[in-house]
Amino acid sequence: ARLQKSCEMQSLATDYNALFVGEACSVPPYRSAWVEGSSEAEVRAFLSEHGIPIGEGPADHLGSLLLAASWLEDHAAEDQSETLELLFADYILPWCGTMLGKVEAHAHTPFWRTMAPLTRDAIAAMWDELQEEDE
Repeated sequence: ARLQKSCEMQSLATDYNALFVGEACSVPPYRSAWVEGSSEAEVRAFLSEHGIPIGEGPADHLGSLLLAASWLEDHAAEDQSETLELLFADYILPWCGTMLGKVEAHAHTPFWRTMAPLTRDAIAAMWDELQEEDE
């Protein structure tokens, strides 16, 4: 059982690396790879302008953008819901569906094939909630 778990973890890591890591990865997790004419610096400037903490990694990584959304949800004043909407509308939604579809198509492990639609559904639910708050 221990050996099987070790093999599963290794195959999960191998799948992760093939999907997301390095120049030869099959599904780059960066907005700049999916949105023509966009750059990491543009995202970094947006986050910085709105006082959102930026980690050490690329600001246009899907994980970084979702972390920024979570931070805004927890720390922003009520009048900043517009910033959260902008983050979703301009920086997350235009490309994440396509990217997550590619994850589903290219993943070799059930974990990543399942994680992609779950992430897509969670992002859609967050967007729907933002839209309801506007009404």
